Amino acid sequence: MRLDLSILVPHLGFLAQGALLTAQACGLALIGSLIMGALVAIARTSSSKWLRRAAFAYVDLFRNVPFIVQLFFFYYGLPELGIYIDAFTTGVLSLSIAGGAFASDVIRSGILAIDPGIIEAAEVSGLSRRTTFTKIVLPIALRTSIRPLGSVFVNLILTSSILSTITLNELTGTAKIVASDTFKPFEVYVVLLVVYAALTYIVSILIGLLHKRLNRDLVEGAVA
Repeated sequence: MRLDLSILVPHLGFLAQGALLTAQACGLALIGSLIMGALVAIARTSSSKWLRRAAFAYVDLFRNVPFIVQLFFFYYGLPELGIYIDAFTTGVLSLSIAGGAFASDVIRSGILAIDPGIIEAAEVSGLSRRTTFTKIVLPIALRTSIRPLGSVFVNLILTSSILSTITLNELTGTAKIVASDTFKPFEVYVVLLVVYAALTYIVSILIGLLHKRLNRDLVEGAVA
């Protein structure tokens, strides 16, 4: 079988639009999942029993329900309650909520790994619990959690392909259309495989560089 990628040339602009939409959705979802994950992690380490229970319920729910079910609930289910959200916004919210459940575990582990002496020193200095948490504990936890968070972010990129099921013409959605127009699904999906592999590889590299940069002072201190 001869691989003829020339048939995709007329459709490159359309595929590029889908790739851009994927990048936009994933970029917003990465921010959203990080915010959700941080808030839930804070709630899970809170002294309030009710906050901890609510946070655990959130994590258990969204970690144990297939993403496509969550997506369909928000896009097809909520309109039954009179709540209408466009496909792009639904996709970003769904990815953020689902990603936040996984990110919260990572951030919570980072919080629990912090030396208690750092927190005690902050309290002795007269800092409030809120200030200590937002200015000291959370930044340290995020810095040490960059690598495992990178895995969560890569998974979000891969999961974003499911957004095509709610009529959103992101990268996978546009590829389906091109495949049906050209009757060349093999060539189309070969390109799709390469693009997704490249995206996740680039994100992994960037996460690694960010981890080294944020923890550079720790490495230099250990060497010294």
